[in-house]
Amino acid sequence: MRFRDIIGQEEVKRQLVLTAQQGRVPHARLFAGKQGVGKLQLAIAYAQYLNCTNPTDDDSCGQCPTCLQFEKLQHPDLHFAFPIVKTDSGDTCNDFMDAFRQIILDNGYFSLDDWYNQLGIENKQAVIYEKESSEILRKLSLKPFGPGYKVMIIWQAEKMNAACANKLLKLLEEPPEKTVFLLVSESPERLLPTILSRVQLVRVPPLAQEQIAQALTERGIDPESANDIAHLAQGSFHQALRVSGDNEQNRLFMEDFVALMRQAWMVGHRKDYESLQKLRQWSLKMADAKVGREKQKVFLQFVQRQIRENFIYNYKVPQLNYQMQEEKDFSRNFAAFIHAGNVEKIIAELDKAERQISQNGNAKIIFFDLCLQMIVLIKK
Repeated sequence: MRFRDIIGQEEVKRQLVLTAQQGRVPHARLFAGKQGVGKLQLAIAYAQYLNCTNPTDDDSCGQCPTCLQFEKLQHPDLHFAFPIVKTDSGDTCNDFMDAFRQIILDNGYFSLDDWYNQLGIENKQAVIYEKESSEILRKLSLKPFGPGYKVMIIWQAEKMNAACANKLLKLLEEPPEKTVFLLVSESPERLLPTILSRVQLVRVPPLAQEQIAQALTERGIDPESANDIAHLAQGSFHQALRVSGDNEQNRLFMEDFVALMRQAWMVGHRKDYESLQKLRQWSLKMADAKVGREKQKVFLQFVQRQIRENFIYNYKVPQLNYQMQEEKDFSRNFAAFIHAGNVEKIIAELDKAERQISQNGNAKIIFFDLCLQMIVLIKK
């Protein structure tokens, strides 16, 4: 992967190339930024540039044997670590490497949820386990294949469990000669402070709206639609791809969000037992084990976004509002019920429910309690 293949981030690219040209290559870097801004792509392109045998002033050549191997993510000095779920057939990243390479090659701008779908994970959370630290040490102790750098890219580094992170501390501080760690994280605050103190931070900012719109146009989307989608994406090309595609999941999420709010409002306006019974059925549906905890968390994040957008909708400032047409249609009548007197409390309840789901709480209790809270809060 070359720098020219990455959308935007020109200043980050320039700084990475400059430090490489000047021989100032830190032994550990942390690429931090929101989902879908190109962090992993930048890490791979930087690794390729460090190892290219004929680099240009601003990119790797793309033609030398090293670049050709990097393009397939199969260079012997390029290593990856990433979250997995242990199975009977595998308990380290090596056992899932083909799938990880494939998702990068198929769709570089992918999310953790996309990776879970690739692995067929339901109702479980992937982790970078303690055993992986031993594998990392083993790989980096091998003799380098070429004259360049051995590179270890740790994607979703915040998913390292404490045992794994602690075992890597000394290696991060004193890696073997010509070895580079590139950590990629959406939540750097969740990394151990001792990890953060050993890495050089590379902040990867959100993409500009015009950069996303241009990339979508190059993929065949008409300019007007591309600009609307780019606005909704809020700096994330991954989000832009989801919006522009057949986003069946968001459509279903919207249906569930509307059902929750309508039934919560109806309690007290007709026979309570009928509305409460429907809310109970809704909570059981959302808590179904087939839905899975990751999807439950994504839904709660979706609802938080809708509450925010309905609050902003009241101010009639379109450039601050990020909604699809179907969402705007619902907000036209619903937004009045989300105001300064209840918006913070509603968001707090949704955030609490998301955290409880993450902590493996009882989903049936969590979602029904959320229903009861919504009954009270949207009528304030």
